[in-house]
Amino acid sequence: MYALAQCITGGVLPHMPQHTDQQKSAAELDDAHRAWSQAAAAVLAKSRRVTVEELPADAESMLSTATADGLTVRPLYTRRDESAEPGLPGHFPFVRGSDPQRDVTVGWRVTERFGDSAQAPAATNEAILDAMGVGTSGLWLRVGDGIGADDLAAVLAGVYLDLVPVTLDAGAHGIDAARTLLALRAEAAKAPQAAPVTAATTHSFGLSPLTAAFAGRDSVDGAAAVALATQGLPAGVRTFRVDGTDFATAGADNALELGLSVAAALAHLRELTAAGLDAAAALEQVTFGVSVDDDQFAAIAKLRALRKVWARVADVVGAREAGGALTHAVTDLSMFSQRDPWVNMLRSTIAAFGAGVGGADQVTVLGYDAAIPADLRTSSAGFSRRIARNTQLLLLEESNLGRVLDPGGGSWFIESLTDDLAAAAWSVFTEVEAAGGYRSALDSGWITDRVGAALSRREVEVAHRRTSVTGVNEFPNLDEKPLGAGAADATDLVGGTPRLARVGRPFEELRDRSDAVLAARGVRPSVLLVPLGSVAEHNGRTTFVANLLAAGGITAVNPGPLTADNIASAVADASATIAVLCGTKARYGEDGPAALAAVRAAGVGQVLLAGPDKEWPAGDDRPDGSLRVGIDAVAVLTELFDKLDDTAGAGASAGASS
Repeated sequence: MYALAQCITGGVLPHMPQHTDQQKSAAELDDAHRAWSQAAAAVLAKSRRVTVEELPADAESMLSTATADGLTVRPLYTRRDESAEPGLPGHFPFVRGSDPQRDVTVGWRVTERFGDSAQAPAATNEAILDAMGVGTSGLWLRVGDGIGADDLAAVLAGVYLDLVPVTLDAGAHGIDAARTLLALRAEAAKAPQAAPVTAATTHSFGLSPLTAAFAGRDSVDGAAAVALATQGLPAGVRTFRVDGTDFATAGADNALELGLSVAAALAHLRELTAAGLDAAAALEQVTFGVSVDDDQFAAIAKLRALRKVWARVADVVGAREAGGALTHAVTDLSMFSQRDPWVNMLRSTIAAFGAGVGGADQVTVLGYDAAIPADLRTSSAGFSRRIARNTQLLLLEESNLGRVLDPGGGSWFIESLTDDLAAAAWSVFTEVEAAGGYRSALDSGWITDRVGAALSRREVEVAHRRTSVTGVNEFPNLDEKPLGAGAADATDLVGGTPRLARVGRPFEELRDRSDAVLAARGVRPSVLLVPLGSVAEHNGRTTFVANLLAAGGITAVNPGPLTADNIASAVADASATIAVLCGTKARYGEDGPAALAAVRAAGVGQVLLAGPDKEWPAGDDRPDGSLRVGIDAVAVLTELFDKLDDTAGAGASAGASS
């Protein structure tokens, strides 16, 4: 099996042949695209008030978007991008789905997670049966602190194990839990008519020693897992779960998650074949956990790309028909916010939509408050579960998303994005192989470094607010109920690991800090806005600055339009130590210097400008900095907070001394 390294590393994902329109030749399609490019360039040139020749690049490049994976999303996809259909669902290369027998009246399995709370086994069983009566069709069961392996019989009483797929998450107890589930499955009463084993009814022991080793989760010994997998398991039972969510929630982008997942899965294949299984049997011992977020097209392409890459691996090992990747999509915990958590319902809906359209075999939507520590949540667990479950049921039973297999298939954009993402994932995978395989790459720190680099790139985008997190770095609500000290850094969450890095955490750490100040002093740190000119002139910038400050837990005090004559009283009323001048470029030229002098004379230690520095008129006295689009908001807000905190602390000490 190790000889496959050269074959796989040197392999290239097959490219689909390009087709042309039945009525238009390739030349005619090129002419049409050229005409569009010229028209788009003319519009861009007009908007920039330059000639077409002065544009910095062609229209398509200027209108394209780069993804975190390094892919390029173009503004227009046409028949020039058309490719051959990638097979039928359930057949190689499995891009369109792994299950040829999916029941379109059921769709994917609505998989709900149980066992994370300290409920008794009987209570968990009752909750499971209740959930299955209202739409749950798959189970993801945590075995460990609350439920032991010996409790599985009581927990799964009344569950038809030939129809309902069960995925275990048992950590270090995985082998015992797996053997117990096997026994329960064998002892279960036989149905009058046996249901065929399909992707929809396949159980997973959920053993994930390789990805758990990266994430810092408890897991089983790899050799014990291999021994279990090679003991002659019945059809419809799989041992290993390659959990891509371990990488995604630590900051990995989509291509990195997929590439590392396939590398880990190949490591399992090598161990299984070395232990005596043939390639086809080894392939049928692996399932994949896949993280899906609120980028719906990326989620669709991600699942399709994973199946394409895994099918390529199966083809290389000589068992192409066993290469259908079974996928369990889970909403990405790292995208969830603690602040304004209701927005997580929208994020989850988009993620579940992408997972369903992308052909996931099972989908789990985490509760909208999953990022909040359990003891700080304000909604009941039942309400959160119901919303998560109904998110999927509405997509299935009202939007009918499960009625069509691979509804995105044939879309020029989705097919192109799938191919591009598969190629990027394959590149990561071959890099891991070149580094000696998954275990060597993990032991050397290569994987940790790559995921860390991806996380750093993401944090830059979020800090500069090029990536918006509604309710966190955009449109924050300072009047939310405080969560408690250290909430933003919590990782002991359902789906969380020690490496969990939520997208909004840097801003939410500042919000936690602001809540602590509010609790200690009765008021939040504040900055005075100095609006210049009419409301129509300053409103855009006062709104921008107020939202920016609120993202860091700082209150913006807006007294309304000010002039040099009444600035001193506004400063005194607000006890301001930091102020922001807000107006238009023209207003800065007319009233700015006088307003700046008045603010300084009133004793304000730092004066900032709303907008670019270049809008300030020439002169010796200038503001001390600017708040504008594109700044590192986390760094700026942290610096402001430090200064406000130091000033308030000094004032409190002086008051106590007097």
